[in-house]
Amino acid sequence: MSFSYRNQSEAVAERFRRLKERPVVLEVEELTKRFGEVTALDRVSFQVHRREFVCVVGASGCGKSTLVRLLAGLEQPTSGRLLLDGQAVEGPGADRGMVFQGYTLFPWLTVRQNIQFGPRMNGQGRTSAREDADQWLALVGLEHFADAYPHQLSGGMKQRVAIARALANSPRILLMDEPFGALDAQTRAQMQRHLLHIWKNADVTIVFITHDLDEAIYLADRILVLKPRPGRVAELLEVPVPRPRTPDQSLMPEFIATRKRLEEWIHPEGYAPIVKLEELPRLRLTRVGDEVE
Repeated sequence: MSFSYRNQSEAVAERFRRLKERPVVLEVEELTKRFGEVTALDRVSFQVHRREFVCVVGASGCGKSTLVRLLAGLEQPTSGRLLLDGQAVEGPGADRGMVFQGYTLFPWLTVRQNIQFGPRMNGQGRTSAREDADQWLALVGLEHFADAYPHQLSGGMKQRVAIARALANSPRILLMDEPFGALDAQTRAQMQRHLLHIWKNADVTIVFITHDLDEAIYLADRILVLKPRPGRVAELLEVPVPRPRTPDQSLMPEFIATRKRLEEWIHPEGYAPIVKLEELPRLRLTRVGDEVE
């Protein structure tokens, strides 16, 4: 008999029970966003609890990046409400940290100075900001690179600095838009482990946008699945894989069943790609008979 993604062990069920008792940090109510005649998001509603890790997945064009920009206050909704700790989101604010796929670090500042930048702009004293920055550097494992400049760091290290810089402002929620999408597979796996370590040790709630279904299952407590064109909530799925998470859990029946369910939403039965292989031009640039299959 096949394993259902709805099956939860007693430990996982108990963890979700405790999670749902935490205060609601983020409330999204009937959120709609239109760009002219195009509806990017249509009446999207969900809640996120304190210190919860929520991933958002969906087919290309479902409005994932639009959603995170609305949460960040970088776009205004056409209708509906966004509430953070019960207060309406009306623009960008220090209560939300943002990490993009690009590193967006100041190249003329050192790693420590990049992390100090937000707190210093908010009036924190130089000594205090430096001490706090050093704590974040230790948490992300970059204390030996405090005086380095961004161009001297690898991609994964730059992204760790970007995360530390966002967290240095003590946000209530950390918004991450495909933050590991530009990294190679090995570095991406390392960054996923780093992020779980940071999340475990920091008082922060995370909303994480990704195209990678395995990444979503590995990281998230719950996964918000969006239908495309227009973006609507298909399901808010509780991940049955127990914590702490490890890479070898990808072989567990809970992981496999969850991935199968996500695939059913992303590539439903009868799904037709925009361009079919057999419809591509029959252009050949090798000699006839020189086959590789």
